[in-house]
Amino acid sequence: MLKKLLFVLLFGNLAYSQQDIIAIKSIDFNSEVTAKMLDQNQDLRKINILLNERKNNTIKNNSLTIGTSIISLLDYQHSNTDSKFGYLMRHPTANNQIGKDVSEAVIHSFQLSLTATVNHWLTSYVEILYNPQQAFGSGTITALERNQLQLRKGIVVIGDLNRFPLYGAIGKMDAPFGQMGSVNPFTNSTSWHAFAGLSYGAQLGFKKGGFHAKVMTAQGGAQFRAMHTPVGDNTKTPSKLNNYVADINYTFALIEKVKVLIGSSYLRGSAYCQEFPVTHFSPCKDNNPAYTFYGNLNIDNRLTVQGGFAKTTKVWEGTHNPTPPLDIYEASKVSTLDIGAKYTVNPESKVIYTVSGEFSNLKCGPDGAPWERQNQMVIGLSGLINNSSKLFFEMFRTEGYVPLNFISGSNDFEPFPPGTTHSDRNANSLGFVLGAQLTF
Repeated sequence: MLKKLLFVLLFGNLAYSQQDIIAIKSIDFNSEVTAKMLDQNQDLRKINILLNERKNNTIKNNSLTIGTSIISLLDYQHSNTDSKFGYLMRHPTANNQIGKDVSEAVIHSFQLSLTATVNHWLTSYVEILYNPQQAFGSGTITALERNQLQLRKGIVVIGDLNRFPLYGAIGKMDAPFGQMGSVNPFTNSTSWHAFAGLSYGAQLGFKKGGFHAKVMTAQGGAQFRAMHTPVGDNTKTPSKLNNYVADINYTFALIEKVKVLIGSSYLRGSAYCQEFPVTHFSPCKDNNPAYTFYGNLNIDNRLTVQGGFAKTTKVWEGTHNPTPPLDIYEASKVSTLDIGAKYTVNPESKVIYTVSGEFSNLKCGPDGAPWERQNQMVIGLSGLINNSSKLFFEMFRTEGYVPLNFISGSNDFEPFPPGTTHSDRNANSLGFVLGAQLTF
């Protein structure tokens, strides 16, 4: 069925094409489009953005668009528990944050994007990322392993929504699971950290009016983010396309100047499938599906209210520690909840100010378990300059310290003695972040 749909997609676009595939004619810079594509925590359906910008002719045919973005931060955090900070915009480990008070003046990330359009229905997009604070390399943020460049996304997109409602993409891309974007100017929601997938795969979508449906077939094994299916006898080798995501949403006008979006997604294999003890990217014996429902209310392009709920369909076996005294806590399903709102104060000004607030949480243990939950609350203020760069300030509070690596403990004396865990339900932290994201 998928092969037939891809055939219709490719040759449907060819039938509507009135020009041959020709060389790049111009090199362009478009800060507004770059800001949308490189924003790392708001509208994360980047293929949708790319197709819409092409539909509106803001990205020209036969062109190469170059963009960059850099985020620099000044931040401070205080925790009530020594060396346990739950703020997820950096990996919360003792390698990075020691004591009860920590502060930084750092580069959070740098991105470089290249968008090439061959004709009106064929586009490629690549994004190169440098992010030492969230890299999985060992050591501190000055360690060589954490100071690497990576191809964060790389996709070939086939489609022209002005001529044909079907489109497709192949490459390394975000999974179309739920509404993982945040209303915050900088901080990702806890839901994003838990369920936002990044994987090799192929995506097929249909968009007509307010109706939008898509399906993605994804590479198996442990993928880059939040996606995992076993590909054989207890192996994580990604030798099959045996994972998939399906999403459907609908946007409609409730009354004049009021738009509503509702949607739902299903993921065959989430990341929550390992047995005890849990380590990132370790093999799974069986897949653990997940589902989500989400919604978005927009009033006059000034007020946005959004929320979502996601949950696995099976318990995460690794959340049960078989060693006393922690063996009293049964394995649990994993769920997230997020709700937030943002309001644009002066949409017609040179510098556009937006205020925002968001609550999100992760729940992955029974009541009272050290790894029961982690909550995050964020209040933000941002100023958008030239519709592309922004200055921002956020205050945040986290409740709970639940790193996914060894979440419920270990069965060896390294890194934790049996019957213990570094997760801490009672740990909480409070902090602020002042930053700038400059996009060109």
